[in-house]
Amino acid sequence: MTEPINTSGGNEEFKTAAGRRKSSATLAALEKAKKGHVDVVEDIALLSEADRRLAEMGYIQVYKREFSWLSCFSFAMSISGLFASVSTTYIYPLEAGGSAAAVWCWLISGFGGMCIALSVSELVSAYPTSGGLYFTCKYLAPEAWVPEISWLCGWLNLLGQIAGAASTEYGCAQLLLAAVSMGSGFDPVAGTFTYAPTTGQTVGVMAAITIFHGAINSMGTAALEKLTRTYVIFHIAILVSCCITLLVMCKDKHDSAYVWTNVTPDAGWNPVGFSFLFGFLSASWTMTDYDATAHIAEEIKNPELKAPWAISTALGFTYVGGWLFTIVLTYCSGNITDTLASPLAQPVAQIFYDVIGTAGGVFFTVAAFIILNFTGITAIQAGARTVWAYSRDEMLPLSRIWYKINPTTKTPLYSVWLFTMCCAIINLIGLGSYTAIAAIFNLTAIALDWSYCIPILCKMIFGKFEPGPWHLGKASFIINLWAVAWTLFVSIIFVLPTILPVTAENMNYVCVILAAVAIFAVGYWYAAGRYYYSGPRVKAQLVEGAMADGHFQKIDGSGSDEKSVTGS
Repeated sequence: MTEPINTSGGNEEFKTAAGRRKSSATLAALEKAKKGHVDVVEDIALLSEADRRLAEMGYIQVYKREFSWLSCFSFAMSISGLFASVSTTYIYPLEAGGSAAAVWCWLISGFGGMCIALSVSELVSAYPTSGGLYFTCKYLAPEAWVPEISWLCGWLNLLGQIAGAASTEYGCAQLLLAAVSMGSGFDPVAGTFTYAPTTGQTVGVMAAITIFHGAINSMGTAALEKLTRTYVIFHIAILVSCCITLLVMCKDKHDSAYVWTNVTPDAGWNPVGFSFLFGFLSASWTMTDYDATAHIAEEIKNPELKAPWAISTALGFTYVGGWLFTIVLTYCSGNITDTLASPLAQPVAQIFYDVIGTAGGVFFTVAAFIILNFTGITAIQAGARTVWAYSRDEMLPLSRIWYKINPTTKTPLYSVWLFTMCCAIINLIGLGSYTAIAAIFNLTAIALDWSYCIPILCKMIFGKFEPGPWHLGKASFIINLWAVAWTLFVSIIFVLPTILPVTAENMNYVCVILAAVAIFAVGYWYAAGRYYYSGPRVKAQLVEGAMADGHFQKIDGSGSDEKSVTGS
């Protein structure tokens, strides 16, 4: 019930049953909200700038904003996991074209990756939400096309994140078992280490590590921020110390002519230059998941500045540092044929062993394992926030379950464990074929990069973009164009079989996985999604000029209950 109140201004006011004054405009907004099931923010005085911007984009702040400049940069660095990621993917350029492929492919592919990272940073600054680039489609695409474009972008991003986290967990298992094998002792008669991990053991360890990472992500945001904060210092210290140790202790380095010009393809492709192109995977896999930091935007203070700054600087460091690390490894790689045939199944671990010895080799392999654990932890955190954000927009099946926030940790535990289980399940493909696991690495780069390029293309074509405080200025269009062109180019490379002749064992199954997910996403869209999904939803509405009492009303159509709004 409301009672009219005389006012001296032109805007008629009313008094609610609770005794609070509301203008007619406010009451109209409240009535409209009842039909849309949104949270009405009546007073913005107590909101931080980030929370107000989030409300303007249609969402109520749920998480605590704990991430600072250092923890944001550390989070972005941990997603790339430079030292460990190069260690687990160095095998691909070596097999593709030898030493020259390892060095040049990183330089070329890394540049394309930097263009994508800068383009992503610009969009994240303008629209910082947990939905990441999926959410930006709401503002960049024509309104009539938003549901379809958002649906496609969202599913590609979720698929890429699951594949990326899954391949990270598998890499963790490989590195740990390589260290165990190295420490078991070498049998010179048999020419192998005493212990050699089996595929089944690798998958089993992967599952245990994945569950452990899920448990870590069951903690609150404050604990995760503290865990992430100092990681970058450890990472850089290990990277620098490893490079120095290898250069000092390697007595039989390759000469520069070999490192920069030797091409020894081991994949069966003709012409040789085509095989060389498969070496792009190492940099493309390491320098991906650019928008992971965007998925924790609602846990960052001043995300419109900190998130894009963290993405661009962390990826810039990864580009330069990864290339230098690759050069050091190549100079110290020894006989590439023997390195690739290592019983450790990890060429970089074999290089550590050959150059530094057992103790040093185990130390740096375990260090790579620890670093990749942080990558896995942050990947699951970003992935869980993605599932939660998509569920907020009712995009996923059973969205009401995945959207729930645990009252103790203030985090989406159901989303955490859904994402964790998906990562473990997809890695079971490794029981059938190791080459199929390589397809998961390929899938990460393809799916994630295209989920970025869709909104980038919308920005370029439709001209609706309004830049945030971090933007590329006049260079924006050229950088965006190269990002899209590069993604198109490497996508063609990554769906092709890496080894000829093609057999069931060495087939690149990325095309099969992409087709399966595409069939599911399209089928689900026509069967159900198009009837209820309308793109990113409006869950909150700012009402200015209302009472300055620091409250908002949650309108659900059946009544209202008041909750306090506090600045973050």
